[in-house]
Amino acid sequence: MSLRLRVFAAVLFVLSAGPAMAQGTGAPPAVTAGWQDGFYIQSQNGDYRVQIGGLLQADGRFALADDADIVNDTFLLRRLRMPIRGRLTRHFEFNLNPDFAGGTLVVQDAYLDTVFSPAFRVRVGKAKAPVGMERLQSVQAIVFGERAHPTSLVPNRDVGVQVLGDISGGVVSYQAGVFNGGADGASLDVDAADSKDVAARVVLRPLTKHTGSPLRALSVSLAGSIGDQSGVLPLPVLRTSLLQQIYFAYAVANGVVADGVRHRYSPGVTYYHKGFGGSVEYAHSGMPVRKGAALADVGNDAWAVSASWMLTGEAAGDTLVRPRANFDFGAGHYGAFQIAARYHELTVDRDAFTLEVAAAGASRKAESWTVGLNWYPAPFLKYVLDFERTVFDDNAVGARPPENALFFRTQLYF
Repeated sequence: MSLRLRVFAAVLFVLSAGPAMAQGTGAPPAVTAGWQDGFYIQSQNGDYRVQIGGLLQADGRFALADDADIVNDTFLLRRLRMPIRGRLTRHFEFNLNPDFAGGTLVVQDAYLDTVFSPAFRVRVGKAKAPVGMERLQSVQAIVFGERAHPTSLVPNRDVGVQVLGDISGGVVSYQAGVFNGGADGASLDVDAADSKDVAARVVLRPLTKHTGSPLRALSVSLAGSIGDQSGVLPLPVLRTSLLQQIYFAYAVANGVVADGVRHRYSPGVTYYHKGFGGSVEYAHSGMPVRKGAALADVGNDAWAVSASWMLTGEAAGDTLVRPRANFDFGAGHYGAFQIAARYHELTVDRDAFTLEVAAAGASRKAESWTVGLNWYPAPFLKYVLDFERTVFDDNAVGARPPENALFFRTQLYF
């Protein structure tokens, strides 16, 4: 047995034996096991629980009308994760989320929650920073293959301490914490400076308790962060959504560094009613950037609007769609189908080009149109087909040709 399997088996043994160990007895604990959107083992009273899941996303990414062969068409494993979630003595919950995609182990999430009540818990470790509406939605449930441009201006995972909870049955949700302070669109494990970021988010669902209201699934959110990033590297790199091609970067090789306080803010609105789902999100990230004696206060902006519709009558939502009838070709059942469209754009501050802190060949603006078709043959399966066209404006050197992306994904999640 490999070392990883031995460690994993030891963890399961300790967690399942927790009740007996806590009581100081040598009797084997009474446990149950089963399947509930993933394999689980738990004590009879539920105080101790371990659930093992999986996420596989196999993609195909192709550039259409790419006569200059700027983009390499490719198949790839975008995500290959095995999340392990659990509970200890009722009031402690953990999430370990390793990702093996690309043949490299990356720990996406690793945190422990101390649960005082539904309205107040303390989270310590690596998790998503509470900024960005679409960033905080689970990746297996997003409508398109990749998130929109506003996500490029907010942090991904970060290490820190935060408090969070749901008040009045979810009418208000909040998160607030102190983090190392990762770059826009990036994750961070170890800080490169002493200063830290403070981040917070609040979500209002004013009619969530009104079961008959068509506005029951309306939510409004506002998030932001602030922190000193003087002399910190790396600086953000901006990529297109579906093909992940770089269209803007800072001239780091020419000595460009962050030099001041970075601030972000991101409001957003989501709405679901029957088969319809819609969202609007805006993100701003501003930070002083220095190149020698030149100092540019670079403020970048992005926004996105999207809409989707379930063709087969299922209810839309921010979780993975469950079809009314699973795929069974012989019985005439085909699962659930969803169509979607969005527009999103990102604009870089003109000062980044005027003061020459942008890298050679950078583009100032990316405007993208996306249309998609999703098929959900069963609760744990999803197929995605997207087309996206991105147009670039205000290029540093010459004209950049538009990017026409064809994207498809096969997803298994439990």
